[in-house]
Amino acid sequence: MIAVCEILEKQELSRQDIIRLLSITDKGDQELLIKKAYSIKESTIGRKVYLRGLIEFSNYCRKNCYYCGIRSGNNKVARYSLSDDEILQVVEFAQKQQLKGIVLQSGELNRSDFTKRITALITKIKNAANPEFRITLSLGEQSLETYQRWFDAGAQRYLLRIETSNEDLYKKIHPADGLHSFKVRLRCLEDIQKTGYMTGTGVMIGLPFQTIENLTDDLLFIKERDIDMVGMGPYLEHADTPLYDHKDLLMPLMERFNLSIRMIAVLRIMMPDINIASTTALQSIFPLGRELGLKAGANVMMPNITPLKYRRSYLLYDNKPCIDEEADDCWDCLEKRIKMIGEEIVRNEYGDSKHFINRIQID
Repeated sequence: MIAVCEILEKQELSRQDIIRLLSITDKGDQELLIKKAYSIKESTIGRKVYLRGLIEFSNYCRKNCYYCGIRSGNNKVARYSLSDDEILQVVEFAQKQQLKGIVLQSGELNRSDFTKRITALITKIKNAANPEFRITLSLGEQSLETYQRWFDAGAQRYLLRIETSNEDLYKKIHPADGLHSFKVRLRCLEDIQKTGYMTGTGVMIGLPFQTIENLTDDLLFIKERDIDMVGMGPYLEHADTPLYDHKDLLMPLMERFNLSIRMIAVLRIMMPDINIASTTALQSIFPLGRELGLKAGANVMMPNITPLKYRRSYLLYDNKPCIDEEADDCWDCLEKRIKMIGEEIVRNEYGDSKHFINRIQID
């Protein structure tokens, strides 16, 4: 078996190399991998952390994904939707914290009234902030026309997680009800990129039925698709979901955590100039999880600035952190934690993906 130190000296990683790195069990080898990834982050991006304020503005969803706590079939969820005025108040808070952008996330809807509302809301946010204020949308599968409309209104980034690049696994974690199609998901990702967005995707790590080979192909998919930004983290189960029935197939939480850290590190090595988020799910397993994600090569964090009274109703998985803290409290805590690991929150840059900038220049 080839030594990890030898793989890390290569200019390009083969599929077998990636499998080997994701399969690491030795603590020393994992430290070597993390050290390599962090050195690439330092030389390409610096010790910089870009923040995006996450606004989970609605938990209404037409989809019934087997892994998600706000799926349409879960009748235990208290449904809510922030008003435009409430969202604008949160945007005002984000500006006071010197954030350069926000993420608008909700359950998936594609009705015409929803499309029109988001179009108008983007305009309102731009007018309240400034034309350069970055708006990331995470609103699921839409038509090419809708993606274009929201882009023209002023949204610059779009995140659509594929969850897995393996079609068979995709079918195991989604119902066959006509609303969930692997091919549609891929087409939407292509449409987002075609429209001109900084394009983001991501996968769940440690799903039931998932293999290391699946995760290796996920990373190769991200690279082959020329993705600009990635948010991926450990799969965390929710008791009110069908996939919870397969919890006995799951690897232990800390194994899922370490595998997620290795995924971040390997992706940073494969794609030095992309933006990688250190996700909240990491913190759900380990208190300093997001900080360890940064040390493994991530460079983006998304503090939750959703009004406190709504946070308990947006639980995609159990044991989600920061659902009992006001945004101000989360902010102060985050500042200290990032400084503690020698990273710097950057306030005078928009934090656009360097990969995106290089990609559009080439195009």
